[in-house]
Amino acid sequence: LRRLVGWARHRDEVTSQGDVHGKAGKGIGIAALFTGSPGTGKTLAAHVVADELGLELFQVDLSGVVDKYIGETEKNLEKIFHDAESRNVVLFFDEADALFGSRSSVKDSRDRYANQEVSYLLQRMEHYDGITILATNLRGNLDAAFSRRMQFLIHFPDPDEATRARLWEQHLDQAGEHDPADPVDVAGLAKWADLAGGDIRNIVLG
Repeated sequence: LRRLVGWARHRDEVTSQGDVHGKAGKGIGIAALFTGSPGTGKTLAAHVVADELGLELFQVDLSGVVDKYIGETEKNLEKIFHDAESRNVVLFFDEADALFGSRSSVKDSRDRYANQEVSYLLQRMEHYDGITILATNLRGNLDAAFSRRMQFLIHFPDPDEATRARLWEQHLDQAGEHDPADPVDVAGLAKWADLAGGDIRNIVLG
């Protein structure tokens, strides 16, 4: 994540030295793919990247962009990229499984068009000069087309017991005073409750 921020900060300085980065009609954008289970911090990390760069995070829920009608998904994506290009923002596609899960072997015409939608997104990202982050819960089975077009592939692992204990402590500290007659067994919760950070936050809030 620090390297991603570093690339963004020094990109203009590097590209001003030559046109190698923009060869073959490609833009000078930065693309990152965040993978990991729900609640492991992908969305939080996207906000952190934007905050570090002093930019607005333009968050898009891809599940609301994908359309059952042929050609409409590409139109929706094009509108999003066009709007983002008019601002200086970090473009964040959440729930990218909605699109990635469609890319498959071609069994019928719907499969073929679903694959075209993914191909369009990847190609459009190449010509976008800003920062694009996609988040997916899929841990594997992403084909080579994704890896080739991403400068950063960052996996967010499920928290281990020690990390879960830190998450419980941090969220409980932020929740204010607790009933001393009913103490929270942080060590026990961290050991027996196999939860991600987002789940722990929601439990403390509840």
